[in-house]
Amino acid sequence: MAAADYRLLADFRHLLRQFLAFSERAARRGGLTPQQHQALLAIKGAGGVPTVAHLAQSLLVRHNSAVGMANRLVAAGLLERTTDPGDRRRVALALTPKAERLLVRLTSAHREELRRLAPTLKAMLSRL
Repeated sequence: MAAADYRLLADFRHLLRQFLAFSERAARRGGLTPQQHQALLAIKGAGGVPTVAHLAQSLLVRHNSAVGMANRLVAAGLLERTTDPGDRRRVALALTPKAERLLVRLTSAHREELRRLAPTLKAMLSRL
């Protein structure tokens, strides 16, 4: 490996960290933890009916941690649960209108930040 390869990887990781720091600040300004924001995104972006199992997989956490996250989001008025009548073990998750409004604002801010970072990111990726 050449020194330039290490520099490119370091620069790439720095850019990713910049975006993550932006995302964490934006979530907190919106009244969420970064993980709550990620949970809302995972639920909104799920193909099909999002469940607690899907949430656990998306957040890379254990099922019981996803249950706790869902409980906190329900308590905050951001999430609703419905039990599948055909399989009572299966719980569907849905965003509330309050969560939808919050997610629209956060997603808009994130898209703008990604647009800002895109030229630098494209240049880095083309050097790989």
